[in-house]
Amino acid sequence: MTTYVISIPGTFLRDVPDEARTALVRHLRPADPQHTSLGQSEDLDILTVNDNGTFSIHLEVDADDSRSAEAQAKEVAAAALRNAGLTEKDAPLGPTAVTGIDT
Repeated sequence: MTTYVISIPGTFLRDVPDEARTALVRHLRPADPQHTSLGQSEDLDILTVNDNGTFSIHLEVDADDSRSAEAQAKEVAAAALRNAGLTEKDAPLGPTAVTGIDT
């Protein structure tokens, strides 16, 4: 298995209360890229939110290949958004991208 750091862009289409953002980060925390040497050296935050409502989620996943890693990361992100009370219509996700590999 290889550890991948996956970035997933998205957009909050409605105002998201601080409690929902806190819940989102809490649900994402087990996949925090800060646990990898790449995540530490690049100072990657698990969730970055811009003033215009766009955001990026950065996750660490272990997988056999990049395609599996991207699919797993998207599932984790979608589940965390749901658990934080956000629907796909509230915060659609964009295409995933491998932004680091830690072997």
